[in-house]
Amino acid sequence: MKVKSYGLVTGAYWSLTLTDGALRMVVLLHFHELGFGPLELSFLFLAYEFMGVLTNLFGGIAGSRFGLEQTLKAGLLIQTFALLTISFVDANWGKIFSVAFVMFCQAFSGIAKDLTKMSSKSAVKFVVPEDGSSERQTRLFRWVAVLTGSKNALKGVGFFVGSALLSLFGYRTSLLALASIVAVALVAVLVFLDESIGKSSKPLPRRIWASTYPAVNKLSIARFFLFGSRDIWFVVALPIFLDESLGWSFEGIGAFLAAWVIGYGIIQSGAPSVIRLKDAAGDIQASTRLWSFTLMIFTILLAVLVAFDIAKSFTVIVGLLLFGVLFALNSSLHSYLILAFTEDDSDVAVNVGLYYSANAFGRLFGTLLSGLTYLWGGLAAALFTCCGFLAVNWLISFSFPKRIKSGFQ
Repeated sequence: MKVKSYGLVTGAYWSLTLTDGALRMVVLLHFHELGFGPLELSFLFLAYEFMGVLTNLFGGIAGSRFGLEQTLKAGLLIQTFALLTISFVDANWGKIFSVAFVMFCQAFSGIAKDLTKMSSKSAVKFVVPEDGSSERQTRLFRWVAVLTGSKNALKGVGFFVGSALLSLFGYRTSLLALASIVAVALVAVLVFLDESIGKSSKPLPRRIWASTYPAVNKLSIARFFLFGSRDIWFVVALPIFLDESLGWSFEGIGAFLAAWVIGYGIIQSGAPSVIRLKDAAGDIQASTRLWSFTLMIFTILLAVLVAFDIAKSFTVIVGLLLFGVLFALNSSLHSYLILAFTEDDSDVAVNVGLYYSANAFGRLFGTLLSGLTYLWGGLAAALFTCCGFLAVNWLISFSFPKRIKSGFQ
């Protein structure tokens, strides 16, 4: 793939990531201000996450069949539509109708986000030449880490942008501004992206819910629990806690979450410097066990401190920052492994689609549990549920292959 094409794909992904983060904060804070409770706020995002599950399953097949550039364009177009449509929500509407309408719009946004993410992440495989060497695996890890890290940093910027736009210009104007950003990216891709990427002539897989690679299936299950664990306390429980228990302003909540996600993205980008791939590659299983176990033990400690109300404000803020560092390293390692476990480049889009479908399924459950657990037992309940998910993620890491077949034999 040409470097210019990769730049266009990445730039388009960045624009959608920025607006996706901003949209989440605009919706969450606006409807919380209107009096929506934790469970109602969770429902606003359920359709978004559910459509991500389906989009990644079928989007990977579509990307393999028609080319990743086509699924990228579709994602940008759908996001523009979603942002424009959701701007019509009126504060005078009833709660039930408002929730249903927002869920409908968020469903399209979920489709857009995951079409774009699947297209961009899969495209990385075609940037690094296949030469069968261990150095290729290191380069692949570095490219994946930079793309994933920069994406999350921009999502953090989006949190801040969304909060600031909502405070300065209100709900509708904020969403129209976000729609214009995606529209510009769509025009750039339509005009300048003239290369077919990742198109495969292989027959369609008979089972879209499972890969022919056992390692990919195991990694996808682990991904479900890893990202479900994060969203259990991050999506609904944490922002409401910062508002209700600590009395933070919308701008303060948005800025803090933005700083967290930006820092998380920076750590992801630098993951290859922390996780020495050549050292770890001799035993991938041991490396993933180590980092998943470290994250689990730290989160258990954090949950205990919050449950016993020990310096709760300090514990939550510092704990969230350290959780972000450990989570970023685990996530970055997973993002590398999904490409490394795929030996045939023609299977990349399908495997990445399955992997991110599991990611979205985990976020779907995590989002629902975030509202439910906070309603039942506050932030401590959300954190202990998070620990359960992390424990399963750690146990699954014992089943990963010990070596990458390509390059480390």
